[in-house]
Amino acid sequence: MISSRNARTVANLAIASALSILLAACSGMSLPSLSSSSAPEPEPGVAPEMPATIRSDEIVGRWGLASFQNPNDRARTEAAARGQCKQPYVIGAGASGGVVMHLADQATPQELRLKGSPSGKNYIGPPGPAGGEQDREIVSFDGRVLITRFIDKDAGVRYGNMVYVRCAPRA
Repeated sequence: MISSRNARTVANLAIASALSILLAACSGMSLPSLSSSSAPEPEPGVAPEMPATIRSDEIVGRWGLASFQNPNDRARTEAAARGQCKQPYVIGAGASGGVVMHLADQATPQELRLKGSPSGKNYIGPPGPAGGEQDREIVSFDGRVLITRFIDKDAGVRYGNMVYVRCAPRA
């Protein structure tokens, strides 16, 4: 048989749980603004686009391309990418200031944007918040070697870390 003391404890826990759920549900609600301003407010959770610390004109050009999964293979992969300059991957300048590259699993290149983030990371991807599923994070860039990784886990596993090594200018 349950004592009245245990029954009260169970009842108190049930009430506390119900209040917690209710408060959590209320925190997700937004009430309409009473201000008379006609300026639209940004959508909650969507940060305004930040400029990247890398300019698109810095990555436009001809690149040797290779990829690696294991960080210990980076030096070997850079050498392999350099060897690909006979048939370079061309990153073009986009009409609206971006770069023309392929998205994961897309046969046709398209204009992508360089995007910054509050954490200081840079991304390449379609318009939208930085770090979106179709973006790739710029892991490192020194002007000569660009290393990126896809945000989408499936694409990241298939492609690994993409290494772009700048090809020497044509003679």
